[in-house]
Amino acid sequence: MAQAAVSKMQINHSANWALAGVSFAHLLNDAMQTVVPSAFPLFQQTMQLSFAQMGWIAFTLNITASVLQPLVGYMSDRKPMPILLPGGMLFSLIGVLGFALSSELWMLLVSAALIGIGSSILHPESSRVAHLAAGRGRGMAQSIFQVGGNTGQALAPLLVAFILLPHGQLSFLWLMAFALIGIIIQSSVSRWYRDKLADNRSRQQQPVQANGIVQPAAQHVSRGFIAFTMGILILLLFSKFVYIAGMTGYYAFYYADAYNLPLSQAQICLFVLQFAGMVGTLIGGPLADRYGRKPMIWFSIAGTAPFSLLLPYAGPALSMVLCGMIGLILMSGFSVIIVYAQELLPRHIGTVSGLFFGLSFGMAGLGSVVLGSLIDVTSISFVIKLCSFLPLLGVCAVFLRRDRPRNA
Repeated sequence: MAQAAVSKMQINHSANWALAGVSFAHLLNDAMQTVVPSAFPLFQQTMQLSFAQMGWIAFTLNITASVLQPLVGYMSDRKPMPILLPGGMLFSLIGVLGFALSSELWMLLVSAALIGIGSSILHPESSRVAHLAAGRGRGMAQSIFQVGGNTGQALAPLLVAFILLPHGQLSFLWLMAFALIGIIIQSSVSRWYRDKLADNRSRQQQPVQANGIVQPAAQHVSRGFIAFTMGILILLLFSKFVYIAGMTGYYAFYYADAYNLPLSQAQICLFVLQFAGMVGTLIGGPLADRYGRKPMIWFSIAGTAPFSLLLPYAGPALSMVLCGMIGLILMSGFSVIIVYAQELLPRHIGTVSGLFFGLSFGMAGLGSVVLGSLIDVTSISFVIKLCSFLPLLGVCAVFLRRDRPRNA
């Protein structure tokens, strides 16, 4: 009995370290990725880019991740590939180097594509590691994984304000350290992942999926229900990530212009948004484990609307407070949406993760292009006010089934 207890503690300890590892790697990845739209003011100053051209950079960054992530997830469901964990960071390393040395728009686009590819490789396999390490607290595990990404997103405006803007484009070279650390961490996690997959395959007495993850038989749900539910979840992702794209890419310009303040102070406002989002992500999963997925999903998006609608009309100080509330509420639901979809399709963990992370990046990228082009023909004020209505789409969450499909 004592030996069994000690063995179980060791297993849980190693799983916790793996979860912490992919969460920290997620932090590094999303910091490098979010620095790109946050650095738009720098590119505008050094290369005189238009808003539409900056939108194309964000589109290239996000569409590469959007297209590739579901494919990577589908392939890893059929054959898990632990080597992809450090491999994704290698692409990001090259992309960051490219941003430091770029002198023309096409070079920025290629660099953005490389970082997007790295992100597309990292997310599905890392999310599968979080699922393997979760035990019964799937919402909590997915929140821990996701909070790493939100922390990286929160750090990006600070990196731009205090490193990139003061020291110029070559300071992107400092971000290569992020990718190198990520390669080391993900190499260690990949060894745990490989051993865990081998251990699961050896348990012949339990039903095993083709991808090596032990899963009991899932409750049957109709294809129509699955299609309808996935459509609702995708619509909620649209409202969330197009709004976030508008904020991270263009709100700094609106803030600086409306209040006649420097862009560096506008970056602090975005940091408040992202930092609050990190806190929201951390608490969203445990709350969903306790009270259910649907209430948390509904609250996370529709609950943002009162604050987003007020934001364009607030002063500088109140804007900071509203950005904090928006980030806290809006970001609390993303990990819950992923877990809801994973429980809907328990035999396709990698595919679901890749699809939803991919869609989130793709919608953000497409939203950046559309919003940037709209700014060029209208105004920054009009677009920011238009974006403030997007969280109202969160009311569609009322159509989700309250009792999520559960495993026996």
